[in-house]
Formats: sequence, structure tokens, C-alpha cells
Amino acid sequence: MLKDLLKSARSYRSFDERVKISPEQLADWVDCVRYAPSSINLQMLKFCAVTDEALCARLLGGTRWAGKITDMKLPPDGHAPVAYIVICADTDVVPSADKFDKDVGICAQTIMLAAAEAGFGGCMLGSFSPEVFRETLELSDNLIPRLVLALGKPDERVELVGPALDGSVTYYREGGIHYVQKRTLESILIQK
Repeated sequence: MLKDLLKSARSYRSFDERVKISPEQLADWVDCVRYAPSSINLQMLKFCAVTDEALCARLLGGTRWAGKITDMKLPPDGHAPVAYIVICADTDVVPSADKFDKDVGICAQTIMLAAAEAGFGGCMLGSFSPEVFRETLELSDNLIPRLVLALGKPDERVELVGPALDGSVTYYREGGIHYVQKRTLESILIQK
């Protein structure tokens, strides 16, 4: 059921590095976005899929994870992602790289759902160094990194819980479990 898949497609920040993702698997997940909606059907995004261990290690250094959790290093040493998909705007298709960021979100969620369906997971990273990614991946000038998907086999537990009594929805860690506070349906749905 779709709702179960959505619940399982959480942001994971710790991975089992022994479990690899093949280039073919990444290509299959990217292939899913070809069937997703695209603003005025421009299909202006390109996807750089990375499984090379040395490249993944260099890319990790250009990322920041879980800004609200300041008392621990994420991902923990020895639990890094084993693959990345870098979603890039192609300025040869649309000159303004940020004009269609909604497409970035649609494609990112599509890939993350495909990964979850295959038993993998990841984290969408907006906090990354575009320069590190452009240089490391030798991206051409027309490809502008907009979002990074860090992927692997999750080895942490993530639990969905309701908001705090004060209404806060800040994620937190307690007892080795990552808790994600979600607003209630009643608090987000406006029916007329």
C-alpha cells in the first residue's frame, strides 16, 4: 500500500556500508522519474549516479547532515552512504536553474520511494557544497546541482510520532532511535 511505502521512506542518516547499491539499481530508480510529472514537460533535470567508493568518500566531505542534531556526528564513522544521486538542473534546457525546483522535489521523492520499495533508504540533502560536487564529479558548466540523495541500506531505527505538546515538530534522537514528529491530519487538512 502506498501509505506504508511513504511511512518507510524516511530520512536515514546511518547505513550498512557492507550492502552495496549497483549502478544498474540506481539507473532503475532514475528511470522511474521519467514517468513522473514535469513542469510544462520540459524534463530539465539530469541525474548523476555515483557508486564509486572513492568518489562517495569525497562527496561525503561536502555534505552537512541533521542540522537540528548537534551532539553527534552523522552519519557515524563507518556508516556512510554507499551511493549518491545528484539532481542537477540543466541550464541548456532552462537558463534559470532554480525556476523549477518543484520538479526537483517530485523527482527526489520518486527516487526515494523506489529505493524504499527495494529495501534501501537515504536522505535528501539540501545542505551540501555545490563546488565540491561539481569539482569531484567533473560536471559540465550547464549542470547545476540542486539536491543530493545519499543512499544505502539503513542500519538505524526511525519512528514516526505525533507533535510535542507545544506543537513542535523538531526531530530528535533518544536511546539510539531517531524520532520524527509529524503533524496530525486534523492540523493540516482544511476541508470546505
